[in-house]
Amino acid sequence: MMKKFLSLVLVLSLILSTAALLAACKPKDTYEIALVTDVGNIDDKSFNEGTWNGVKEYAEANKITYAYFRPSEDSTAARVETIKTAIDKGAKAVVCPGYLFEEAIYEVQDQFPKVNFLLLDGEPHTPDYSTYKTSPNVHNILYREEQAGYLAGYAAVMDGYTKLGFLGGMAVPAVVRYGYGYVQGAEAAAQKQGLAPGSVEIKYWYSGVFAPNDDIKTKMSGWYTEGTEVVFACGGGIYLSATAAADAAGGKVIGVDVDQSAESPTIITSAMKGLTESVKLALGSLYANKGTWDAEHSGKTAVLGAAENCVGLPTAANSWRLTKFTVDEYNKLFADMQSGALSVSNVIDTPPAVSISTVDYQG
Repeated sequence: MMKKFLSLVLVLSLILSTAALLAACKPKDTYEIALVTDVGNIDDKSFNEGTWNGVKEYAEANKITYAYFRPSEDSTAARVETIKTAIDKGAKAVVCPGYLFEEAIYEVQDQFPKVNFLLLDGEPHTPDYSTYKTSPNVHNILYREEQAGYLAGYAAVMDGYTKLGFLGGMAVPAVVRYGYGYVQGAEAAAQKQGLAPGSVEIKYWYSGVFAPNDDIKTKMSGWYTEGTEVVFACGGGIYLSATAAADAAGGKVIGVDVDQSAESPTIITSAMKGLTESVKLALGSLYANKGTWDAEHSGKTAVLGAAENCVGLPTAANSWRLTKFTVDEYNKLFADMQSGALSVSNVIDTPPAVSISTVDYQG
């Protein structure tokens, strides 16, 4: 009986050892293209989602494995750790959406010279901003947010709105360019219509965050109560606070980064970046050059705007909720911007000069 028991134990041990060996030898899941998310997730209806769609569409069209990785917290250390996790999982191309990755990419770019990085909305630098460096395995994309903001502000005033609001997230360059472009567009439309000085009023405020909260909703509710008709909500999930306040007050909202019209009937248009298309174009260039950045992209920063069809307002029937300003009028305005006939300032050191509009910059 003892011999049979020992034999059974031996057989079970061999089975378990074999199973463990097979598990150890089994290839781990690997992904060639990785997205590391900014604050939030890939379904944020904003920057992460627009970028993720570009990764997904390119990878699936070209039968390349892909995945996304989410940092454990909002810190450079967590972003670096997550980038390294993606590389451990086989990533040869790592896509990082947002200026928050500037320090992380600066730290990892030379540690992994055979990995290609695509950074959107930023350029790698040290924490104190004293040194900027983009290594040959990195390509950066910036956008002309001032052009998108201009189109939104112009459209709003041409549609009859004269009491506007700008709700920014953090006062980082991209958000400031959106806001100052919005002011320039509203002013241009006021001039176009020959409105009297003071006819257009703009409340302007940075919330300091990119996530919705009750304080933002309360402030927006106050704006709507005071007569604000439409608010440009510019910064990640803060649009949720704006739409909640607008819904209760009968106000309107302008979305940002992607077409957010499906998120709320209060959203009349969105100032968009061509996130999806620019990611697909960049990845296409990378793979066309056998998996490394070519001379046009390697260590370089591209600035994309109307000329590249990478900013604009959505013109699909379900997205166009403007009632006086027409798609044809918008297309003409956009064509002028594309050709360079219409120029928008990208200066962010000083607010735009206005003569008809009055802007209340709130602390």
